[in-house]
Amino acid sequence: MRTIRDSMVLGVSAAAVATALLAGGTARAADITITMAAPDWPPTRFMKEEFDRSYQSPDGHNTVLDIDFIPWPSFYERVAASLASGEQKYQMIVTDSQWLGAFVEGGYYMDLTDLMTADPELTAIMQDLHPALVSAYSTYPHKSKDFIADNPFPAPDTRYFGFPQFPDTYVTFYREDLFCHEGEAAAFQEKYGEALPCTYEDWQNVDWDTFRNVGEFFRRAKGEPLGDGVADDDFYGIAYQAGKGYDFSTMAINAFIWQHGGSIWDETKAPEAQAEGVVNSDVAVEALEHYLSLLQYMPPVAQTGQMDIFVIQDLYMQGKVAAIIDWVGLGEPVLDPSSSVVADKSAFGPAPGLRKEDGSIDRTGNIGGQPFVLTTWNSDEVTNEALNVVKWWLKPEVQKNFVAGGGQSGLVSVMADPEYNSLRPWNRAHVEMLDWQRDVWHVPDFFELLTQQQEEYDRAITGQIDAQTALDSIARFQQQLLEDAGLIQ
Repeated sequence: MRTIRDSMVLGVSAAAVATALLAGGTARAADITITMAAPDWPPTRFMKEEFDRSYQSPDGHNTVLDIDFIPWPSFYERVAASLASGEQKYQMIVTDSQWLGAFVEGGYYMDLTDLMTADPELTAIMQDLHPALVSAYSTYPHKSKDFIADNPFPAPDTRYFGFPQFPDTYVTFYREDLFCHEGEAAAFQEKYGEALPCTYEDWQNVDWDTFRNVGEFFRRAKGEPLGDGVADDDFYGIAYQAGKGYDFSTMAINAFIWQHGGSIWDETKAPEAQAEGVVNSDVAVEALEHYLSLLQYMPPVAQTGQMDIFVIQDLYMQGKVAAIIDWVGLGEPVLDPSSSVVADKSAFGPAPGLRKEDGSIDRTGNIGGQPFVLTTWNSDEVTNEALNVVKWWLKPEVQKNFVAGGGQSGLVSVMADPEYNSLRPWNRAHVEMLDWQRDVWHVPDFFELLTQQQEEYDRAITGQIDAQTALDSIARFQQQLLEDAGLIQ
């Protein structure tokens, strides 16, 4: 993950501890300010509002959560610069999971394993989290989701560093007024010999072939018939991530690679795992070609490398796209009539996937969202209070409030609540998609890997090179970098 147009990192100001005396000379608990860095978007804004409204320290502290909101495009750079400067500004950080290796090895993120295992409340939280979230948001060195599922907390030889602040998955946002329109449905059936998806159950059967047909079918020029009216502007069928910035293209392309049976470099198998021959395997090339083949059915910005998650959201809210794949964290503004012309026309379903020989659909994708972590320079008092904040945030009642406000929970017990799916219209899809999630690398060199990969993907997206050339370049770069780092033998 993200209104999210500009994002800002949530900063929690430097912890200030001051002891005062109450009347009669009785000491009261210290005042504590926790400065947290976080991206500026609804999931973190909600946390600040809810904290100010309802948090009470179980240890009697007068605690302030001071969030430093930072825009998404500069999120990593701003946090990295602060940590490297030695200013020790933040006591907690909302971090992308990919940062764990770099900032753990840099000595900035606190190893919480012993504190978690010694505290029954924290242990219960970890045991209640979905395995995909523990794997992605907490472990370093990174453990696979399957390993975590087979070895519930605490897993052997596993270190833990974070808790989910906001679990995110991408789902399909679609125009119910178009996909459930009798005339459009009849025309689609006649042209493609299949039903136009309308209900949630219909979208459970949507693979990439159907999604491609949707993209072609709903391409309309300005003034052409569309639903009960005409297109006010050029109209497009589909959109997903094709952005050069940060990790936008990678998040979408990884899904195609995994679904086709390919792989990215697998750090859980280091040092035997290789990049060359894996990252640029025949099946990976096929997967990237598949991804690129759908760009023609999207708004033209997709082929400029500027189709990031916010651009997709804006195009959809402006009524210019029939269906998009985007993060549930971006869903709330879509339902706001003050910002979205499709607020009363939108519904949500699982993201498409690749149809397998047995007829099932593989929806494997790259997990979004963020954990939050503690920094290593905190006093014991600040550490204890920061963990109190974690426990408060992950209480079922607080999590349900968060979900009702447009967020998500990673607690299995909360997601299993019969009320959960009805709290927000994308919740059912989120729960279904969560089981499919994997993560990208956690290694300290992730940013160099990601930046070069994004550059090559952008060249392919903009038509400068083909899929084979892009993946060959990525594989060579990753092989050399990872060998130099001692992660490949």
